[in-house]
Amino acid sequence: MKLIILDRDGVINQESEDYIKSPEEWIPIPGSLQAIADLNQSGYRVVIATNQSGLARGLFDIDALNAIHRKMQNELSTIGGHIDGIFFCPHGPKARCNCRKPKPGLLMQASHRFVGDSAGILSIGDSLRDLQAAENYGVKHILVLTGNGVKTQDEISHRKEIPVYDDLASAVQNILNN
Repeated sequence: MKLIILDRDGVINQESEDYIKSPEEWIPIPGSLQAIADLNQSGYRVVIATNQSGLARGLFDIDALNAIHRKMQNELSTIGGHIDGIFFCPHGPKARCNCRKPKPGLLMQASHRFVGDSAGILSIGDSLRDLQAAENYGVKHILVLTGNGVKTQDEISHRKEIPVYDDLASAVQNILNN
């Protein structure tokens, strides 16, 4: 079984500089939920690896985070999709943890739980730290231009080897058609 690791904010749902703090603020990017369902139906395991420093900053608590994820799972279930696992870093940017992207800890946790190693894993993100986490773990990665993707594309414009897609839906369409 193949594993795809997605960032959450800016890839699946709208990004917010003020953080996504409640289910009401969690708004899916058009086409993203169907893209996840398409991956599920094509035999992929889909997991999320996301920095959630709003927890450490006291902007929301674990109950609010769980409610956001329940909303996402509920919306996915109505179209035949699901997330197989959600891995998050609750620490702030100054923490010395291994789980906060760009460190590879979240990707390592996901791969050990679902496939055992990094072979064949694909990571999709919208920020430089998403790409760096994938590189630090040695997995293939894709940049999407939603969320922080346009800014990230400018930062990596010299790196032509990183595939870039408009959004998760177009990235998944390419994955499933190749």
